[in-house]
Amino acid sequence: MALDDLLDEHEQGERVRAWLRRNLPGIIAGLALGVGAIYGMQKWQEHRHGRQQAAHAAYATAIARLEAGAEDPGAALSGQEGVYATLGALHVAKAQVEAGKPEDAIATLRGIKADPALEPVVQQRLAQLLVATGKAQEAIDLLDGQSDTAALELRGDAFMATGKQEQARAEYDRALAALDVQAPARRRVELKLQEAGGDLPEPAGSI
Repeated sequence: MALDDLLDEHEQGERVRAWLRRNLPGIIAGLALGVGAIYGMQKWQEHRHGRQQAAHAAYATAIARLEAGAEDPGAALSGQEGVYATLGALHVAKAQVEAGKPEDAIATLRGIKADPALEPVVQQRLAQLLVATGKAQEAIDLLDGQSDTAALELRGDAFMATGKQEQARAEYDRALAALDVQAPARRRVELKLQEAGGDLPEPAGSI
């Protein structure tokens, strides 16, 4: 091997060692972060799986207590969260209403952390119960910010229950504007608007 080749190899080796001295701390830190991220993800998945199992067990317990006619079947769902807990709470609350226990149903729905996808449904069901039990203002506040037709109709109902017909008309008008002319709920909302002293909107295309 020529002397020049040996010098080139020595120079290249020095460059590699110099690069490692400069970058080794960052490489080690990056590896540590990567390992930590993987470990953290595994722990998070384990925690999530554990919560899902707990919610499913609570759901099964609540349904069993409900079918057995036990007192306060919704207690098993208190503090639970996720899809199972939400579906369980809705199921139990419906049975409690049918049994003439709306206050128990309210407590059941309030006692869970609803799954985000189902939270509007829980809030709307809760708002119905609040209006029915004389807590209309709570229903108005609960549905603040919701803009789907069911929420708008419920806010109109709540305003009517508090004697605020003008606000009720505004909510019913908004609900009708969002409803298709063939929607099953449209006639019901129209009747509520008329009861609140409002005029029905002109059919689309009319002069």
